[in-house]
Amino acid sequence: MADRIRLMTHNVWNRDVNAPAWEERGEDCSAPARVDGLLRVYRETLPDVIGGQEVSALMADLLMEGFREERVRYTLIWGRFTPILYRADRLELIDSAFFTYPERMDGLEGSFNDVKSKAWSLGVFRVKKTGKTFLFATTHLWWKKEPVGEACAGKSGYQAGSDEARERQIAMLVETLKEYHEKYACPVIMVGDMNTSYNSKAMEYVRKNGFRHAHDVATEYAEEAVGYHYCFPAGYETRYYDRPFETAIDHIYVMGEREGSVKRFERYSPDYYFPISDHSPAYIDMEL
Repeated sequence: MADRIRLMTHNVWNRDVNAPAWEERGEDCSAPARVDGLLRVYRETLPDVIGGQEVSALMADLLMEGFREERVRYTLIWGRFTPILYRADRLELIDSAFFTYPERMDGLEGSFNDVKSKAWSLGVFRVKKTGKTFLFATTHLWWKKEPVGEACAGKSGYQAGSDEARERQIAMLVETLKEYHEKYACPVIMVGDMNTSYNSKAMEYVRKNGFRHAHDVATEYAEEAVGYHYCFPAGYETRYYDRPFETAIDHIYVMGEREGSVKRFERYSPDYYFPISDHSPAYIDMEL
């Protein structure tokens, strides 16, 4: 008996306090001010599992407090900035693990995990109704761009070795997921803010190792929008970026799934979401 589940990736913006630019306009981008918007997203989409990125300890606390008042409640698997939240009424946790990517990497200069937010968390779940199992992992990779040419040298947001750092990070997770896949012999879903595009070497590595992007295998609907807009301490814009799918940095990959089991790949981008986070949540609907 097939049971459809909804699995989400969501970067919620690690911002606990209000920013001066927002305060000047009478607005608030603090975690307490934004948590209601996040709860509304989950209320409207009802994911069975949420893989978070940039979820601060304060935001995690606020979410769990908020869920007490919601019709559907979630259980938290703490993973520093990359926790997993799941519906305990539908799912049973069998196994879990967490790993923070190393700050320093051999042969590369500088830090590649500046606030220890680049990590992964995983959970192996059993669907209570059917007894079927699946492995879900969420990750957040290094964020800076690889500098190209002298114009990028020394500028914030650029760091030499960033592309290779992401490749090494995702390789660590992929190898771990292969081990768990061999142990539990169940479908694997890997989600996250990879901070790199579909055609990057890091994502090519993922596909060469048996994973397929949910966009490429969804049988009912595949989202083309990137689900990204400007929302930072300086303010926010009320429009979503119009860019090709291949430039998106929030991804969902699957491995070992039954052919045709991924039904939908979507991003959720309502108008009320503009001041909540720069990343729209993405999710898949899947039949086990």
